[in-house]
Order: sequence, then C-alpha cells, then structure tokens
Amino acid sequence: MRITPLDIQQKQFSTRFKGFDMEEVDSFLELIREEMEELLRDNANLREEARRFEKQLKEYKNIEQTLKDTLVGTQQIVDEYKNNAKKDAELIRKEAELRAEDIIREAQEKVVKIHEDITDLKGIRRHFKEEVKRLIESHLTMIDFDKVREEEIPNEVQNT
Repeated sequence: MRITPLDIQQKQFSTRFKGFDMEEVDSFLELIREEMEELLRDNANLREEARRFEKQLKEYKNIEQTLKDTLVGTQQIVDEYKNNAKKDAELIRKEAELRAEDIIREAQEKVVKIHEDITDLKGIRRHFKEEVKRLIESHLTMIDFDKVREEEIPNEVQNT
C-alpha cells in the first residue's frame, strides 16, 4: 500500500495513558508529509526528464541510423564511381592502344608503299638510262654514218 502525503496528514493516532506528545507527533508527521511531497515532486520531475531523455535518445538513435545509412549509401556511390572511372580509364587505354596499332599499321603500310615506289622509280631510272644510252648510241651511230658518208662524198666528187 502506498502512503501519500494526505494519508500522513490525516492520520489519527489513538491516545493512551502516558502516550506520546500529540503536538510533537503532529509536527513530525507534518515534516514527513512535506518531505514526502517534495520527494514525490522530484520523482515526477525526474520521470518526466527521463521520458524526455528517452525521447531525445530515440531521436539521436534515428539520426545515427540515418547517418549510417547515408554513409553506407555514399560509400556505395563512391565505390560505384571508382569502378566506373576504372572501367572508363581501361576503355580509354584500350582505345588508345587500338589507335596506336592503327597508326603503326598505317605507317608500316606507308613504308612498304614507299619501298615499292623506290623500287618502281629505280626501275624507271634504269629504263630511262637504257633509253638515253640507246638514244646516244643511235645518235653516235648516225654521226658515224654521216662521217662515213662525208668521207665517201669527197671521194665520189673527186672521181667524177
């Protein structure tokens, strides 16, 4: 059974012969009642404060969970960005390698073409030299023929 300050205030004791001093008992009970009222107020205040703290703690736990979720989500996004960046870098590297291979292949094809052109030009030069040589020989033959004819002509003129 809970005793309230009102119970203490209204408590009546029976009197006996040579009993306690009633004034002193009443004064002590009044003091106990006041103390009990103060303790009950303090207790109620502390309970209210405990409820507020529990509510605040619950809010902080919710905030903490939200922050954890946000952190995990942010970490996932960062990881995803890193992976995408690595994939993009790998793709760029592969494209660069393919482009470099194309450039090298084109350069090698140009080198082969230049060698073929050089070979063709050497053949043309050789052919041109042979033609010039034939032409010179032909002209020399004609000069020799003219020389021979010129020598024959004065002899014919003398014979006539």
